[in-house]
Amino acid sequence: MQQIFNFIFKNSNRLLFLLLLCISFLLTIQSHSFHRSKMISSANFLSGGVYQQINDVSEYLNLRTENEALALENARLKSILFNTKDTSYLKRMDSIKGIPADDVLVSKVIRNSYNVHENFLTLNSGSNDGVKQDMGVINDLGIVGIVDNTSPQFATVLSILNVKSRINAKIKKSNHFGSLIWNGKSTGFAQLVDVPRLAAIRKGDTIVTGAQSAIFPENINIGTIDKVEIDDQTHYYTITVKLFNDMTNLGHVYILKSKNREELLNLEKRNTDE
Repeated sequence: MQQIFNFIFKNSNRLLFLLLLCISFLLTIQSHSFHRSKMISSANFLSGGVYQQINDVSEYLNLRTENEALALENARLKSILFNTKDTSYLKRMDSIKGIPADDVLVSKVIRNSYNVHENFLTLNSGSNDGVKQDMGVINDLGIVGIVDNTSPQFATVLSILNVKSRINAKIKKSNHFGSLIWNGKSTGFAQLVDVPRLAAIRKGDTIVTGAQSAIFPENINIGTIDKVEIDDQTHYYTITVKLFNDMTNLGHVYILKSKNREELLNLEKRNTDE
C-alpha cells in the first residue's frame, strides 16, 4: 500500500495531466456531435474486430461439425438427383436413376494410399452402417472406387488408382463404352480401353459411368479425354482420361447401395448358364 502512495506522489504531475486530458476529451465529445460520432464509430470498430476474432475462432472449432452437416446435406441432394426424372438438368445429363433416397451413406476417408500399384482407401463406416462388398463409392467430383471388404465399423475400398480396378465407362457424347483401368503411373489419369475405332472422339470430351455397370448409376462423372492412342494389338482406342477427382486429397464420400445389383447379376448368370 505504501508503494502505491509513493507512486502517486512521485508521479502526481503526470497523473493530474492525464486526468485533465481525459476530462477535456469527455467535455469535447459531449459538446460536439462530430467528435461524439467519431468516438462511437471508433469504439464500434474496435469491439467489432474483437467479436470477429472470437467468431472466427468459434467457427474454426466447429468446422468438423459443419463439414459433417454439409456432407449429410449433399447426400440428401444427391439422393434427390438420382431419383428425379423430369428436371431440365437431368435431361442434359441423361437421367441418373436407381439409387433411392435412403441408399446413400455418408462416410469419411480415414486412410488413403495412392503411391503403389494396388491402392486402397479405408472408410469410417462398416457393416453396422449397412455397407457391403461391391458398393460404389463417389464424391462430389466423381467416382472414387468400390467397397472391397467390411468390418463392423470400417470398410476398405478398391481405389480407381488400383491396377486391378475395372469399371464400365462411356464417352458421354457418343455413348461408346469401354473399361476404365489404371496403368499404375500417374495419380491424375486413368485409361479407358476397348473403345471401338468407329467412336467419334475429341480431346476434352467427358467420360462418365456406363449403363452396363451393376455398381454405379449411369452418368456419374469420371474425367475428360486427355489423349487418344490406338492399340496395335487390338486396334481399339486407348484413351487417357484426366480424372475430375484429386485422388490424393479425399475427405467425405458417398457409398451407394444398389438393391438391383444381385437381381441383375443373377439374371445375367442365368442367361450365361442357358
